[in-house]
Amino acid sequence: MRIAVGGKGGAGKTTIAGTLARGLARSGHSVLALDADTNPMLGISLGVGPRETDLLVAARQALDAGEEEHQPSTEGLVERFGTDAPDGVRLVVVSRIDSADPG
Repeated sequence: MRIAVGGKGGAGKTTIAGTLARGLARSGHSVLALDADTNPMLGISLGVGPRETDLLVAARQALDAGEEEHQPSTEGLVERFGTDAPDGVRLVVVSRIDSADPG
């Protein structure tokens, strides 16, 4: 199952996405939450905290700057740009890439 949450700014997308992810994980589903927002705050909603969320954002920025290697597999992307959140959710920050060809 794939669920996408979209809408205008301030509509509560992050809160809804975090609540859905945690609820599904608590129900026994394997949950991979992707934060693709230009202001990635899903980590806060999931309970990861600001420090870990900032580290994930920094890793994505390092990739864009050419300071980080691309991962050759989906598993590598999830491992490098993700972290474990409460309730068994795996969070991955996949926010925008500012460079058209980062490598």
